[in-house]
Amino acid sequence: MNSHGLIDLHCDTLTDYEYSSGSCPDTLDEPGHVLSLSGLPKDVRWAQFYAVFIPDEERGQAAIDYFEKNCANFYRQMEKFSDRVAPCRNADDMEQAWAAGKTAAFLTVENGSALAGDLSRVHTLAEQGVRAITLTWNGENELGSGHVTDHGMSEFGRAAVREMEKENVLVDVSHLNDAGFADLLEVATRPFIATHSNARALCSHKRNLTDAQIREMVRRDCLIGLNYFVEFLRDDGDVQSLDDIYRHAMHFFELGGRKNLALGSDFDGAVLPECLNTPAKAAAIYEYLLSRGVSQEDAEGVMYQNAQTFFRKNLR
Repeated sequence: MNSHGLIDLHCDTLTDYEYSSGSCPDTLDEPGHVLSLSGLPKDVRWAQFYAVFIPDEERGQAAIDYFEKNCANFYRQMEKFSDRVAPCRNADDMEQAWAAGKTAAFLTVENGSALAGDLSRVHTLAEQGVRAITLTWNGENELGSGHVTDHGMSEFGRAAVREMEKENVLVDVSHLNDAGFADLLEVATRPFIATHSNARALCSHKRNLTDAQIREMVRRDCLIGLNYFVEFLRDDGDVQSLDDIYRHAMHFFELGGRKNLALGSDFDGAVLPECLNTPAKAAAIYEYLLSRGVSQEDAEGVMYQNAQTFFRKNLR
């Protein structure tokens, strides 16, 4: 494979130990994980969004404590594995990490319950290095709701979006339901992201984006990460090859999203197809796209350049 970059907008690797024995806090280099620092292809400049995933049942102070514990673990591992990985806040940091032969690591939050209904916590999280917040998970929190209800965003959620834009924290709409997405469009003034979402026209799960939502994200210069979860790629979940990633990518292209499409694996947080269950197989998406007649420019765009350009414009 030719050496290239790969930017992955979402994984649950950091907090995956919460759902195992809890005996191995070194989650970023755990051999049993799908994603591990030791398992990354040596010829690929890799950048990873590491999410602190907060379950819906963790609310208020419990959600804060949950975040704090995992945030501390992220930075402890940044120090422990500093010969191979570097914490990053923007494109310059990422490129410096790559130049040093290291993985670029961005800290994010999956579930706005980490704010615990306190607007000042947006600034707190930004100071701690959080670069993106997924507004909701599947259920309802103080900001809005995922796909389990049809409730829109709360007034606190709208205020939180405005504060996130002020604090240079990316707004992530993956998991946000359709009513919440419509509300977000009324308040958002800066480009936002969907870190791990596919096209609903091809796979009908409510977690995926409608064509209208995709077109609006393209219009607003947003960024969308292709999700590898089998249930978001095909309605029957029977993903046998990279053809399904290609189908979704081409659908985004048809809707004008050539410069808006990226990768959002959901490593260590979803059931993955055999063809995408290792970092090396994900890196092979590049050669596969080329083999299907996708131009080198477009293939590199999906793999890393679209996200890199987005970071340069939207992460200070």
